[in-house]
Amino acid sequence: MKLITLLTLCLLASFSQAQNRDNILILGDSLSAGYGIKVEESWPVLLQDKLNELQLDFKVHNASISGQTTAEGVAQINQLLQLTKPKLVILELGANDGLRGLPIMEMQNNLQTMITKSQLSGANVLLVGIRTPANYGRRYGQMFTKSFHQLALKNGISLVPFMLEPLSKLITDQNKPEYIQADGLHPTAKAQPILLNFLMPYINKSI
Repeated sequence: MKLITLLTLCLLASFSQAQNRDNILILGDSLSAGYGIKVEESWPVLLQDKLNELQLDFKVHNASISGQTTAEGVAQINQLLQLTKPKLVILELGANDGLRGLPIMEMQNNLQTMITKSQLSGANVLLVGIRTPANYGRRYGQMFTKSFHQLALKNGISLVPFMLEPLSKLITDQNKPEYIQADGLHPTAKAQPILLNFLMPYINKSI
C-alpha cells in the first residue's frame, strides 16, 4: 500500500508538469518496472527518450510495479486514469496471475475491466500479451495465451501477442545471460532497447 501511495504521489507530481501534453499510461508489472536494472535503462524510460527524440509531445507515466497482478491493477485504474488523463493506456499485466496459477477467467475479467474503464475515459488501449513457462502445462498455457487474443478481438484494440518474442529469437544457451537475468524471467538492460524497438510499431499504431 505504501508503494502504491508513493507511486500515486510521483505520478501526480509528474502530471502537474505535463498538463499540456498528451499522456501515455503504462500499467504493468516487473517487465515494465525495470526489475533488476537501473530505472533509466528500462524500456518505458527509453520510450520517453525516443518520443523526445522524435519531437512528439507525449509524456510517459509508468505506473508499473513488480509483482503486480491484474486484480491490483483494477484497484488502481480509476485513480491512475484520473491523475494522468491518458491518450493511450499500455496494459502489460497478467504474467503474475499466470505464475501464481490463478484462474484465467478471473484474469480475463480483470483485464476487461481495465480496458473498459480506459476506453470510457477516452483513451486508446494497447494490450501486451505474455506467455506462461512451459512447465505450467500445455493446456493452461494455451488458454492463457488465447485470453489476450480474445480480449483484443472483443474490444477492437491492438495486441502485442508476446512481449518477449524478439528475445526468444535471439537467445541461445551461450548468450542467454546477455538478455535474461539470472532468475531466468526478467530481461537485462541490454534487452530493453530490443523490447522497445519491437513495441514501437504497436505504440505508433495506437496513439
